[in-house]
Amino acid sequence: MEKAIKRYFPIFVLPTMIAFTLGFIIPFVEGVYLSFCKFTTVNDAKFIGFANYAKVFADETFVHAFWYTAAFTVGSVILINVLAFAVALLLTKGFKGTNIFRTVFFMPNLIGGIVLGYIWQLLLNGILMKFSRTLTYSSTYGFWGLIILMCWQQIGYMMIIYIAGLQAVPGELIEAAKIDGATKWQTLTRVTIPNIMPSITICLFLTITNGFKLFDQNLALTNGQPFEQLKDGSVIKTTEMLALNIYNTFYGQSLTGKGVAQAKAVIFFILVAGISIIQLKATRSKEVQQ
Repeated sequence: MEKAIKRYFPIFVLPTMIAFTLGFIIPFVEGVYLSFCKFTTVNDAKFIGFANYAKVFADETFVHAFWYTAAFTVGSVILINVLAFAVALLLTKGFKGTNIFRTVFFMPNLIGGIVLGYIWQLLLNGILMKFSRTLTYSSTYGFWGLIILMCWQQIGYMMIIYIAGLQAVPGELIEAAKIDGATKWQTLTRVTIPNIMPSITICLFLTITNGFKLFDQNLALTNGQPFEQLKDGSVIKTTEMLALNIYNTFYGQSLTGKGVAQAKAVIFFILVAGISIIQLKATRSKEVQQ
């Protein structure tokens, strides 16, 4: 069996590696190179060093988008994981109709982000109009609109992961805790949660990366509005997140904007990758070895 695996391993792996190289590695390397260039197309790129990166760190819109995205990610990660875990806990109690509830909670994750954005824009604006407000009245309304949308879409997916983790907790441990006189809260915090740390690791990783990478929902729900004029006369979109900021820089500015957008994308990748690695190491260190 092992000989057969070794013999046919290249046949199965090689096509995947070629596709991965052509579809990811080469475009990624070229994108990093273009972040050091001034260009309108990839064929007329002119190397200019770190000039694009200097413009990025001097760009108030990018700085604002970063802090806005960070605040959104923190809020959405906490709410999504707490609510998803609570729902998962309820749906593993064994009462009737749990399969139906699981399906209903999971269904929003199957709807595309653009569609969700426009649906929730209509719903939330319909409610806010009763108070003479809209999502773009202030950044606060847009912020919580995005939080609600993200929670509605992601809770069901994270719930499924938490359910899998809860069902994998050995029943003997729960029974032993009860026999030792542990309360429900002590059993939850000292037995259940430590044993589902792999699920928590996965859910935190997904919600953090999804929060930072959010684009289509942001575009459809608020498109970065409302606008705010700074003291220096420049204008920022107050609900614009990092991915949308990069998109607008690449397609909406002068010819020099494309190189700056590439530099922003590289910084964006480093930020998301770095935060994700730190989170994975922090949560994996707390996993219980079974």
